[in-house]
Amino acid sequence: MDFGFSEEQNLLREQVLRFMTDACPLSVVRAQNGGLPRELWQQAADLGWLALIVPEAYGGVGLKWIDLAVVLEESGRGLSPLPIVSQALAATAIGRSACDDVKGEWLPRIASGEAVFGVGLYDDPTWIDAEGIRLAGGANLTGVKPFVSDAPAATHLLLATRTGEDLHLAIVDASDASLSAQPGIDQTKPFGTATLDRVAPRAAFPVSIDDLTFLTDCGAVAVTLEAIGAAEAVLALTTEYANNRIQFDNPIGKYQGVKHRLADMFVDIESFKSLAYYAAWAIDDAPDELPRAASLAKAYASDAFPRIGIDGVGLHGAIGFTAEYDAQLYLKRSKWVRSAFGDADYHYERAASLGGL
Repeated sequence: MDFGFSEEQNLLREQVLRFMTDACPLSVVRAQNGGLPRELWQQAADLGWLALIVPEAYGGVGLKWIDLAVVLEESGRGLSPLPIVSQALAATAIGRSACDDVKGEWLPRIASGEAVFGVGLYDDPTWIDAEGIRLAGGANLTGVKPFVSDAPAATHLLLATRTGEDLHLAIVDASDASLSAQPGIDQTKPFGTATLDRVAPRAAFPVSIDDLTFLTDCGAVAVTLEAIGAAEAVLALTTEYANNRIQFDNPIGKYQGVKHRLADMFVDIESFKSLAYYAAWAIDDAPDELPRAASLAKAYASDAFPRIGIDGVGLHGAIGFTAEYDAQLYLKRSKWVRSAFGDADYHYERAASLGGL
């Protein structure tokens, strides 16, 4: 069994890394301040990243989540402001649960980047359960859906609704909803509250609890994959600083107190990286194993990445806390990742339950 990435996947990784280095460095990311750089979004679409997991029959590339993992990891390394995760979740939800007519209309628009999706599942982000969906469904939607990912930049919203015991996903024009930005710690991961007043969905389709769970697990895997690249960037940034910062006539990286913390960061990254890769593979090739794999990966990352972010800032000393320095940007991303699609407590408890404990 080959546990490595293929030559094509490695070429894709190099392409994304070049894009993030040349077209979307951190100076560009900082300048967006939560907005969507349309030119970069179109470049990502032209490069085929948005079409990776869309079937070929609907204008996509027809690859798998393990291929998308490469894009998410490298875009996470540069703290990309592009809503690739929300776009991938919309493609996954529509591809899995919608009828052929809905797929035919929306999947090509997702693949081309014409439609930019924000996704709102649970009305309370700390309550990852079907009962946490309270927005009433029907022919017209009236109510409030908070915590819609990437809502400020979206052209369309994919919202989970409830009619009695039945769950649906509704596609809504963002212009038909009243959107207000919600304050957040990471400006590259904006959220918004969508207020709807008798808004007719462009499309709606039923989803089962299993479908909803699958979509949530995909989200947990996606943000964990982004966390790999971001955590590795923190380690690289901090290692470089430790090699260059002179204290008592020696680089601070010479001292055991610094070495041990850098080594712990490396071990933690490699640990949740392997868990995340397996979970990404399981999405398409072993879906029965996905729930436990996703929870193990997300639980580990939810604890480890914030710790890495704190150590990265701390090892830089006072300069790490300044807004001008990049270390604090990764700390903010680590704090955002901690609670996205379930925190460590939720996923450890779930993994234990799925394991029969």
